[in-house]
Amino acid sequence: MAIYKIFPTADTTLYSGYVSANTGLDEILEASTNFKISNPQVDGANPQASRFLLQFSQTELENIFSSKILNSTWRADLKCYTANVTGLTSTSTVNVNALAESWNMGTGRYLDLPETQNGSSWKYRNYEGGIQWTTSSFASGTTGSYNLTTNSTSAGGGVWYTGSEASFNFSYYSDPDIKINITDIVTNWSSSAFNNYGLIVRQSASQEFIDNIHEQTTLKYFSRDTHTIFPPELELKWNDFSYNTGSLEVLNTLPATLTLSNNPGIFYSGSVNRFRVNARPTYPPKIYRTGSLYTTNYALPTESYYRIKDVYTNEVAIQYDSTYTKLSCDSTGSYFDLYLNGLQPERYYKIEIKTTIGGTVLITDTEEFKISNE
Repeated sequence: MAIYKIFPTADTTLYSGYVSANTGLDEILEASTNFKISNPQVDGANPQASRFLLQFSQTELENIFSSKILNSTWRADLKCYTANVTGLTSTSTVNVNALAESWNMGTGRYLDLPETQNGSSWKYRNYEGGIQWTTSSFASGTTGSYNLTTNSTSAGGGVWYTGSEASFNFSYYSDPDIKINITDIVTNWSSSAFNNYGLIVRQSASQEFIDNIHEQTTLKYFSRDTHTIFPPELELKWNDFSYNTGSLEVLNTLPATLTLSNNPGIFYSGSVNRFRVNARPTYPPKIYRTGSLYTTNYALPTESYYRIKDVYTNEVAIQYDSTYTKLSCDSTGSYFDLYLNGLQPERYYKIEIKTTIGGTVLITDTEEFKISNE
């Protein structure tokens, strides 16, 4: 099974309260509702909204499909990691659409003084005084939305394709991180049904520009310029599972000992490695033979999976998945291929193996490895 992560080539937030301001280099992306306007920031009389944009490389996507995914079953998820989330309700919803117009990231930050205007903003796609977002007579299959009832200057905020919209629903106690299935959007990019201008992430229309301070929702996520290990990511997963044990015996005895081979301990970001799992009974049955019982490798059962965790934060980088992190097997033993581009450089990770033997679930921590920048 295979998982491949792509990080944004550009991102920014559009603020209705700062119609010409660019925030392309800010560490935070925001899809919030509030009453904040002007610079210096003050409480305004009219409700405001913010939306954020993400661009992923079409060239990289085409390469993945043509050289890796091929005809396999696949899925694409957008993941954004929480910096600060407040005001969630049982009806809080985030919508993700494919953008229908191009834009420029820019080099601004939130509340720059003087205001940076060299990139995309609520009003402009490229820079202050440049090309404005379409606000009427939308092309077929596209739309935009904004509030003109109280402030005619708030027109803008992006233009997106109406098809293949993806939604993520929060609750009071849900994980505030965003994980949205955008397979339909990526399919439309791959087939050229949509031009790949990236994504727009926003609260639902019923939540934006809401004129009630008690129903304001703040959604802030780390951007590509964050100095943390939590940038946004587009996670592609595909099913390349293969299971042929050859002459190997399937492990059916507990306790069991699992170790990894093909792990030099240090990998370069962007490489791919096939990890092999050495599996055997911890106490092999006594039989007469000329070789060591402890060197006999066994195949793990078909219901075996891997997970990747950050050693120091214990954050899960790749979660168990019954379809996409399943261990394959050949005549040598069980294995999985790991694309290391999605792991952060200069971090240490550990691999966990989960398998079911005789109805008992066994989870084993195996070896660690480091992603190097050098």
